[in-house]
Amino acid sequence: MLQRIQIGLLFALPALLMGGLYAWGLTLPVPVLGRAYVLTMPLPDAEARLGLPEIAGPADVTRPLVVIDPGHGGPDPGASGESYREKTVVLGLARALRDRLVEEGGIRVAMTRDDDTLIILEERAEIARALGADLFISIHADSAGEQQGVEGASIYTLSETASSEAAARFAERENSADIVNGVDLSGNDAAVNAILVELSQRRTLEGSSEFAALIEREGEGVLRFHPQARRSAALAVLRAPDMPAVLYEAGFISNPEEARALASAEGKEQFAEVLARAIRVFFARQSNSG
Repeated sequence: MLQRIQIGLLFALPALLMGGLYAWGLTLPVPVLGRAYVLTMPLPDAEARLGLPEIAGPADVTRPLVVIDPGHGGPDPGASGESYREKTVVLGLARALRDRLVEEGGIRVAMTRDDDTLIILEERAEIARALGADLFISIHADSAGEQQGVEGASIYTLSETASSEAAARFAERENSADIVNGVDLSGNDAAVNAILVELSQRRTLEGSSEFAALIEREGEGVLRFHPQARRSAALAVLRAPDMPAVLYEAGFISNPEEARALASAEGKEQFAEVLARAIRVFFARQSNSG
């Protein structure tokens, strides 16, 4: 009996699939009795898929733009410890930094998320690129598992090996009409484009390293840093070839004392003060070097 049911389902499933497609107004590209049936499905444009956020601050588009990326969100809580979850703590820090930058004026700011929403990892840096960001800051909080007393912030930039690999992949992936760091790659030989993208990635990596050093300098005596504060890794959110980017691990959510400090009003204020100062120095240097 079970065998007969299974055989019946095997023959019924294609009919059910075709019936469902017909009910939705969709058909398949299979010629039947001289007629071609085509499956059509409207696709949203790139901006709609990315869901580009609003930009706060001055309306002057010549002002530098910072995109702040609070990690995790939605069903992905990130690291956790006691009653604190990474996604909530880093959102509080990101909002504090945005508010400080907007209050002080002169810099435009956008956030990849401003609520408990999950943004796909690959889309975070793409949102910043689509907005034309001049600086990208991804904010996270670490976990030391069962280890006790581990504390302090770390600042990640893209490793040099990962930078070269990312540049090669980007050059291969992007179409001929793409523009990187203001250089139009359209019409160039593939090998030339690969070289141009890698050079752009190197300049971007230098800018990222400079900004990471500024965070450490401005935060001395104010923020707690891990003994190994400066790190590099092959992190997906740092791979854009034309946008300085850092991933800031604000501290260890698994450390109850540090988690409380990061979630407190004072902790958020200190973080915002240091990062805002580092951002302003960074853009001042960029302006002078230009």
